[in-house]
Amino acid sequence: MRAAVVAYDLHIPESRSLKAKRATIKPIIDGARHRFSVSVAEVEHQNQWQRSVIAVAAVASSLRHLDDILDSVDRFVWSHPGIEVLSTERSWLDG
Repeated sequence: MRAAVVAYDLHIPESRSLKAKRATIKPIIDGARHRFSVSVAEVEHQNQWQRSVIAVAAVASSLRHLDDILDSVDRFVWSHPGIEVLSTERSWLDG
């Protein structure tokens, strides 16, 4: 078993309220959950209008499959309009 977590530090430049921010990141969170069967949550900056850190956790039977899943999630997050990805951090968990 292989597991990994990726954290995306996001900037939402057009957001002028928490409601607007959540409207921007909700499609990312829900889309990643449904498209890739991963766990996703906003884990930092919940009360800031233009910042968010979203964490994605995935488990797979092989390292190659896990890499494919996380690469697909990367492309999905980076291609989303209305956000700027400031940084990403991928952590591997031994199992």
